This record gives sequence, C-alpha cells and structure tokens, in this order.
Amino acid sequence: QVQLVESGGGLVQAGGSLRLSCAASGKVFRVNDMAWHRQAPGKQRELVASITSGGSTNYADSVKGRFTISRDNAKNTVYLQMNSLKPEDTAVYYCNAEIISNILIRLPYWGQGTQVTVSS
Repeated sequence: QVQLVESGGGLVQAGGSLRLSCAASGKVFRVNDMAWHRQAPGKQRELVASITSGGSTNYADSVKGRFTISRDNAKNTVYLQMNSLKPEDTAVYYCNAEIISNILIRLPYWGQGTQVTVSS
C-alpha cells in the first residue's frame, strides 16, 4: 500500500509562519507531481501550489510571494513553507501526489489533511 502522511498544521497569529510536510510511504517506486490543496469551510477545494519531479513550481495568485513549495525526492517528501499568513489562509490543507507503486501502477493519492488556523 501507498500513503501520504501530512504534518505541521496548527494555530498561528496573522503574520506568522508554518511549515507543512507530506511524506509518501509504502511500496513507492516513484513520485511524480506533488501538490498542496486547501479547503475552507463552505468553499470548494482549491490548488495552492504544485511542484514537478524536476522542481518546476506553480502557485495560486492568492499565495504568490508568501508560500514556497519544495520537495526532497530522496525522502519522497513535499513541503509548504507558509509566511505572512492571513486569516483567509485558514483551511484544511491536503497533500496530493501522483505515485507509481512498486508494481508500476500510477495513481493519484491524497493525504488525510491538516488544519491550519490563522487568528487575526
């Protein structure tokens, strides 16, 4: 089995920082694109940032200049460094990745979600 395990969420004051981590584990052959999404109460899930296996990145306009996505391919881990946090960043953050398992099946996987709350 393959799974994504997230960590790093919590409560922070506006202007503060948090770093999220998401590690792929299990019978992983290769991890392709990885991304972070978020879902606020009453809203649809939205893409926050993505990164290819080669390191190319893409960001939602709302987080450009404040968030940085990175990855460690040796650890099959993706990170999201969030700076200058705003109350509107409050949401459950989900990790997503396309993973090829050891039997060469390629599937999308999602983490369980981690709560980020930014107080004003």
